[in-house]
Amino acid sequence: MQGLGKADRGEQGRDMDLTSLRSTMPVGGPLQGGSAASLNMNLYATKKTAAEGMLDIALFLANITHMKTVIEQGAGYRYYAAVLTLISFSLALQIVAGVLIIIIARRDINVEANQKRLDSLNNITTVIIFLISVTNFFISVMGMERTGLFPRMHF
Repeated sequence: MQGLGKADRGEQGRDMDLTSLRSTMPVGGPLQGGSAASLNMNLYATKKTAAEGMLDIALFLANITHMKTVIEQGAGYRYYAAVLTLISFSLALQIVAGVLIIIIARRDINVEANQKRLDSLNNITTVIIFLISVTNFFISVMGMERTGLFPRMHF
């Protein structure tokens, strides 16, 4: 381990700091004599899915708050029916995506029999999340009110 902590030349002649490289590697990784194959892919996939679920919950709560605001404004609001319909559609898609995320998180990716089903469920969830994003884009566009902050812009 000669030169550890000093800037040595990498493969392409670039300086690389071996101390910082070592600190980013997991314990038992390639620099400590272990292998990169010891990474638990199921644990990684579960954490990724849980994070995705938390983001879905945050968007769900934001949509509920937006729906409450639109309902409080009443039917006199310019896009009342359209925004309520889009928010309801978005909330329904978010519930479906949430259920799929829970199903995906509960399965073990290391079991070969589950991999094809998990891949298709993951693809379906990705399409649903894309639809949620597009729907929320339209909700945001219709939800803009003319505030007078930018007098040259006309909504």
